Amino acid sequence: MLKDFKELLQKAQAAPPRRVSVAVAEDEAVLTAVRTAAELGFVKPLLVGDGDRISAIAGKIGFTGYELIHRADPAEAVETAVRAVREGRADVLMKGLVNTSVYMRGILNREWGLRTGRLLSLLAVYELPQYHKLLYCSDSGVNVAPGLEQKRDILVNALLAMKNLGLTCPKTALLTANEMVDPKVQATVDAAALVEMARKGELPPCLAEGPIAFDVAFDAHAAAHKGIESRIAGDVDLLIFPNIEAGNILGKSWLQFNGAKWAGIILGASAPAVLGSRSDTPEIKINSIAMACLAAEHQ
Repeated sequence: MLKDFKELLQKAQAAPPRRVSVAVAEDEAVLTAVRTAAELGFVKPLLVGDGDRISAIAGKIGFTGYELIHRADPAEAVETAVRAVREGRADVLMKGLVNTSVYMRGILNREWGLRTGRLLSLLAVYELPQYHKLLYCSDSGVNVAPGLEQKRDILVNALLAMKNLGLTCPKTALLTANEMVDPKVQATVDAAALVEMARKGELPPCLAEGPIAFDVAFDAHAAAHKGIESRIAGDVDLLIFPNIEAGNILGKSWLQFNGAKWAGIILGASAPAVLGSRSDTPEIKINSIAMACLAAEHQ
């Protein structure tokens, strides 16, 4: 169990450094985060993009000790960065100054991309002042209205990554509005089906409960009041959302009103990918890089 992002960074520092391939790396915020991760000892940087611009930014921020591959065209830079991961010359992919659609198309390219047959999904991790450990959540950023098989992939992606983060049997809540299976409410049907898959050993190890409402998942007293016997109430590791709106709204409310911190990575490819956005703080970027490095094995 990791209590907060400080412990996550410490765990990344204690592990062997990972090679991070940055696609279109000529971005000061990205390079600053990668430089910090390298100084902390858990990253070996491979920077792909416009060599002159990368060198100029690196000189400005005092960044040395990286490998550079010059590719002036962004699409070519993405291909080169992705191929480095595919060919085993890097462990993690990271987005630089490139459109998200170009970056994602590179990951999904049938000839040289990082396809595994599983759906791509976002694993977000939150540090909440009111909660006693990091909380993993999926999917709030990629899949809009996943069906059962898509939810299965989302859950498998999360469980495989979390195993490498030290959670071998995560307490998993398959969130819905209530605990009753209702054929008219597909999310409850899907949740019950995923619990049955877990019970039969058809998923990586986890202690899954659902359908389950948010209050029951996080309050053992609420579970007892409703007459629900729960082994996860009040101690959840992983939330699986019924749709993107539920996850996106909940996550942003934590950030806005609860003083939460967060990080996120893309899973389902043959290696973790850091997506990020220009609005991400350096802290978010560094935490996301650390998370990806720890999740890299056995993807």
